Amino acid sequence: MTDAPTTTRKDWSSDQEVRWCPGCGDYSILTAMQLLLPELGVRREKTVFVSGIGCAARFPYYMNTYGMHSIHGRAPAIATGLALARPDLDIWVITGDGDSLSIGGNHLIHALRRNVNLNILMFNNQIYGLTKGQYSPTSEVGKVTKSTPFGSLDTPFNPVSLALGAEAGFVARSHDMDRAHMQAMFRRAWEYQGASFVEIYQNCNVFNDGAFADITTKDVRDDMLIPLEQGQPIRFGAEQQRGVALDARGHARLVDVADVGEEGLLVHDEHAEDPSLAFTLSRLAKGPHEPTPVGVFRQVDRPEYAAEVTRQVAAAQEQAGPGDLEALLRSGATWEV
Repeated sequence: MTDAPTTTRKDWSSDQEVRWCPGCGDYSILTAMQLLLPELGVRREKTVFVSGIGCAARFPYYMNTYGMHSIHGRAPAIATGLALARPDLDIWVITGDGDSLSIGGNHLIHALRRNVNLNILMFNNQIYGLTKGQYSPTSEVGKVTKSTPFGSLDTPFNPVSLALGAEAGFVARSHDMDRAHMQAMFRRAWEYQGASFVEIYQNCNVFNDGAFADITTKDVRDDMLIPLEQGQPIRFGAEQQRGVALDARGHARLVDVADVGEEGLLVHDEHAEDPSLAFTLSRLAKGPHEPTPVGVFRQVDRPEYAAEVTRQVAAAQEQAGPGDLEALLRSGATWEV
């Protein structure tokens, strides 16, 4: 294949009017993607965006690529079929917390555990935005919405914990207030051969405005976001004065660096085969009002599903010879044992 032509954001932007509410965090995610793809040196005709239902699901309309606006929760299943049939494509799954963690929960976890070569971006605004403000699987306990007038009783999902529990090989988190960080996470996801999962804290300024303001606004970001950097002690704060350490039970806790010294800090290892430490980091914050890790939690090599299916089919054909589809279709519905 010849090298991809040089492109700009304009080449990746469709002619469709972007129809999200003014001020929605989806705009910044879209911009980050349209600016990143020219840097990756990929082809538009080899790039596909598959979405489900929800505000985020309009994403494929705004990309000048192939794409499919599918049905509620089923984007990972549809993308899995495409990845098996066309392993040469770059496939992005665009989904929201309601779309992927409610009716689509099974499709998401099985795509992750199978390690299908998909880049799954989950826009998490902790609300159902498209249907006008009902609580979602990531809404906090006590959340008052149109569907929970007395407050939600449901324990919310932690998407990063869920992905790690499904044995995802690549798991990361970013937020819509930092374009450079989003692009870095998207690039890392694209480079990974297998199922990559990126949670993006995304503000819904109409139905859940400021849900992440305690950690993502510029004046608090240094003290509330904990950057995960491979091989580095986990430190944060405007003066790098705080950090993460393990207690006697192996649980992550926040510490002052002055109290434990840098040698007492947890060194981040995203390549650890055992996901236990990554899971511990994902549980560090009970919600987006406490210091919260962002970055890559886990990246480990695992066999990619489509490649394994292709290998298995080739081995079967070598052993049994080519099949006869016509003979199979005309073979009748009875047999003898």
